[in-house]
Formats: sequence, C-alpha cells, structure tokens
Amino acid sequence: MGSLAAEPPKPWIETPLIRSIPLSRAAGCNIFLKLENLQPSGSFKSRGIGNLMFRAAASSPSQTVHFYCSSEGNAGLACATSAIALGAKATIVVPVTAAPAVIRRLRDVLGATVVQTGSIWPEADAHLRSVLLAPENQPPDTLAVYVPPFDHPDVWAGAATLVDEITAQVPPATPVDAIVCSVGGGGLLNGVMEGVARHGKALGRGGSPPKVLALETVGADSLNASVRAGEHVTLPAITSIAKSLGATRVSAKSWEWARTCEHLISETVTDGEAALACVRFLEDMRILVEPACGATVVTAYNGHLRKHVGKGLGDEEWATRNVVLVVCGGSNANIDVLQEYRETYNA
Repeated sequence: MGSLAAEPPKPWIETPLIRSIPLSRAAGCNIFLKLENLQPSGSFKSRGIGNLMFRAAASSPSQTVHFYCSSEGNAGLACATSAIALGAKATIVVPVTAAPAVIRRLRDVLGATVVQTGSIWPEADAHLRSVLLAPENQPPDTLAVYVPPFDHPDVWAGAATLVDEITAQVPPATPVDAIVCSVGGGGLLNGVMEGVARHGKALGRGGSPPKVLALETVGADSLNASVRAGEHVTLPAITSIAKSLGATRVSAKSWEWARTCEHLISETVTDGEAALACVRFLEDMRILVEPACGATVVTAYNGHLRKHVGKGLGDEEWATRNVVLVVCGGSNANIDVLQEYRETYNA
C-alpha cells in the first residue's frame, strides 16, 4: 500500500459516453459521443501525454522532474496541466504562429515557461531537442523529460484507455459498429487502434471489430496522402485551418496500421466542412470544439458515416447501427472564431 500511495496522481480522467439525439437524427443511426473535451487540459491529449508524464514521474520519485514539450497548442496544454498535477515544471515550445490565447493560458493560467520559435511545429520541436534539451543546458539534479506530442508508445497506451472506457460504458447488448476520430500525428489513432485490437471482438458486432474511421482536413492530411500514394509521405506544408492536425508526416505506427488493418478507413473533409460542423455542433449540443474535432463531428452531418459504415444497408437497418464519435476537444475555439467561420464559409 505504501508504494501505491507514493505514486503521483494520474493527470487524466474517465470521460462520459452519451447518446446524442440531434446527431443521431442527422446521421440516421445511433450516435454516441465520447466527451474528451472534458479532460483537464480540454482535449484527449491529457490521456496520452498524461500517461507518459505519469510513468516518468513514478519511475523517478526522488528526482526533480522538468518536462519539455513542443506543440501547436493542445499537447502543450496537456503537458502543462499534467505537470501541475504531478508537482513538476514544464517548458512548452511553440511556433510563432501559435494562438495568443493558447500562449496566455500556458503562461498565465498554468504557469509554464513558454518559448516561441520556428514557423511550424517541426521547427519548434527541433529547437527543443537540439538546444533546450542539450546536456549543458540542464541544471544539476534535475531529470529533463522530453514529451513528444504524439509519437511514443506511452502516448498511444494512454489514448487506448479511451477504448477501455467505451467498452465498459456502452449500454448492454449494444455493439459498436464504428469509432470515428481525427488524425494529426497519430497519437489518438494509434491508441484507438490499440484499444480496438484489445476489445474489438467483444465491442463490435458479431465478433467483428468496429470500423475505425480516421478523419483529416484537406491540407493537413498526411495519413490520407500516404494511403493515396501507397507509401509513407511527408506533406510539403500544412495549409489547413486545423492547425492541431498540423503534422506534415503521420507517425510510422499510424502508417503501419493503415497498411495492415482492413477495418481502418482514412477519409478527408474540407476546412469549410470541419469549421461549419463546429458551428452546428455548438448549436446542437452546446459544446464548443475546434476544427480538428469538427473533422470528426461533421461525419454525422455530411453522409460519410452512411458511406463507410452503412454501405448497402436500408434505412431501417442503418437506424440500428451504433457509432462512437471521439469529441477530442481542442483549445483553438471561441465564439469569435465560430462567428468568423460562419462568415467565411457561409453558414
């Protein structure tokens, strides 16, 4: 009991799974929402990044730990929030394009040290690794821990707990036909795939695992570009408004899942579709999310679910199907931004 009590607290929570009547009516099937927007940091990132940080802190209980994370926003917020829970320091490196509201929250609300450098996330990450984590820049008696925003087995294992919870939370005798999530670097997708591999036969219909529908916005579609090309490719640039999906190259593990799993489907939506889905989702559910999450939500509105999950089914049979949308949340959303989406994309 003593060793368990000495462990630091886990910096993520179990989130609700709810059935959405408005989205179910729009999609024509049963839509359940996994509300990751309720995580302490405001996004699913608390799970994976929190798990990595929890394990690092638990393995070095006698050392002062300083966490370093590069991010466009959500990963940094998860790192800074988790650091508070673990009683540790956090330095977050963001590109100069990071939203001012995110920087203010990191510095003023969460007390993290913030460094701005580079025009895109990979440049910020390179600075973190080569300069801030250089041995000569580390204070004595401090364990410096690099926190990758998506590409690490501990991050995927943390995200996989989401599927553990879904398995326990779905109503009795309710098979899950599909889980829908957004893809940036692939941390969430890798976790969902791990969870489905663990629970798929019990969770799905007739012993088959649920389909996993992986969504990206055009211009931040490194996984879909790889699927189309038949090889693991790097985007020349990120041109989407969904900056949280802004990894020019999806993780190798995500590409491996895409190549080897028949039940994983890669799909894209436009910026306009994702943005207007955020507007409609706020109206339907009173939940505010960013376009990276809107890419998932829009599938209940634009027919993608029926196309990929309900193909060949009549209306009555389709109405019996059950789909979980991972509401991944996100920091880059407010009422002013949504009004801008209305005006830009003609809602």
